[in-house]
Amino acid sequence: MHGVIVDVETVDLRFPTSRALDGSDAMNEAPDYSAAYVVLHTDAGLEGHGFTFTIGRGNELALAAAEAIGRRARGWSIAELVADPGGFSRHLQADSQLRWLGPTKGTIQLGLAAVVNAAWDLIGKAVGKPVWKVLADMSPQQLVDLVDWRYLRDTLTPEAALAMLEEQLPGRAEREARLHEDGYPAYTTSAGWLGYDDDKLVRLCREAVAAGWDAIKLKVGGDLADDVRRCALAREAIGPGRRLMIDANQTLGAADAVRWTDALKPYDIWWFEEPTSPDDVLAHAAIARAIAPVRVATGEHAHNAVMFKQFLAAGAMGVCQLDAARPGGVDEAVAVLLLAAAHDVPVCPHAGGVGLCELVQHLSMFDYVAVSGTRRDRMIEYVDHLHEHFADPVRMRGTSYLPPTRPGYSAEILAASRAAYAFPHGSAWTDRARDAS
Repeated sequence: MHGVIVDVETVDLRFPTSRALDGSDAMNEAPDYSAAYVVLHTDAGLEGHGFTFTIGRGNELALAAAEAIGRRARGWSIAELVADPGGFSRHLQADSQLRWLGPTKGTIQLGLAAVVNAAWDLIGKAVGKPVWKVLADMSPQQLVDLVDWRYLRDTLTPEAALAMLEEQLPGRAEREARLHEDGYPAYTTSAGWLGYDDDKLVRLCREAVAAGWDAIKLKVGGDLADDVRRCALAREAIGPGRRLMIDANQTLGAADAVRWTDALKPYDIWWFEEPTSPDDVLAHAAIARAIAPVRVATGEHAHNAVMFKQFLAAGAMGVCQLDAARPGGVDEAVAVLLLAAAHDVPVCPHAGGVGLCELVQHLSMFDYVAVSGTRRDRMIEYVDHLHEHFADPVRMRGTSYLPPTRPGYSAEILAASRAAYAFPHGSAWTDRARDAS
């Protein structure tokens, strides 16, 4: 494993998804799915690709954060990175002046995630394994050593985490074999974007059922009467016995979230996602108590493991929606998975966007093999956007993710796509400007 990181390349990638209102919801009416993209170059020719996800304007800020943090990656050897990935992550965060901009939140944390994700892609390529397998093959002690325990040990100690992981050791091989055989279950959001009219919603719900989907999510939170109508149409289209989830994308106050749930309960809602401010632990806990047995699902905007610790300890999170690109990358994701397992809360990661499906599949599969040991009530979000731009796109069998087999983190975007969608001078953007003129 010869080679040293010698350069950090960054690319501002944006995809004009706002044209068709793909990804539209009550808070984000016209997103342009974007990636602050990082390539770690080594003098051995091996590259690590990673990114963090944004929805358009401001992507340049996350990119600037990745550039600033990425300078600290130069000079690390591949061997050092493979031997101590947790130490690498902590090294990136050790610049106190950059840390001041968060700490561990906001754009500085987005930039950190892009660099750390690229480092794990490099690790996977260096050892010849997909990242989920790299993690699943680590010893319990190696996994515990990935985590910075300073702010977590009052809820979960390293010793307790070690014991949890050791308990799952005997079943790892059997679960891995089952993963290759059955894949990992998914649900779809592609039918339920808020910008779609009723006819398109019904058509897409029926098509989803015909394709075998038994769990579908709708965006809500704009107008209650509209949401009642849309949920009624969706439930009629998908029939009984299938899971219907709703997502307000933070638009409601706590009292309105309860009112929304009461109005939509007749349509058998399984979870209510992001009903209110993503930082409001107390409001989520109150909503969770009021709307049970409907679960509160949240976490896609939780920016570090400390936030997850608080949500879980307060009973404010019935479904943990870990994001692969908002907390500080893979190492912090491992901490969140351990916390969720300790509280017996299922992890159903936030996906969609640009490449989030490609990333989170690794985290869920590792969780199943080595951490929680179960797929009960666990699903990965699936959205059928933009996979064609990836060198190692997700592979689906029916409604299940198949485990990646290619070394790395499935994060690499094709060179042609990087050239076309680089903002603002890529052809996808210059052609659009010409068409508008």
